[in-house]
Amino acid sequence: MVTKIQKWGNSQGLRISKQLLENARLAVGDEVDVAVRGGVIVVAPAQQVRGKYRLEDLVRRIPRSYEPTGEEWGDPAGKEVW
Repeated sequence: MVTKIQKWGNSQGLRISKQLLENARLAVGDEVDVAVRGGVIVVAPAQQVRGKYRLEDLVRRIPRSYEPTGEEWGDPAGKEVW
């Protein structure tokens, strides 16, 4: 498929055909990783290790003022060493 890089506002973009997206098993709204390897632009599905959220994104949302606290679980109930 031959296409052109086009200007969209202050950005540039490519139009990707529906058939090409289907062949790559991608859909509108999917996250992709865009990289340059050996002078070639590579677009690949973003890797999500577990479910919907990435750890980096969740940690970034923790307020800087957050102070973790300990939990009291009570006295040992068996042969635990505390």
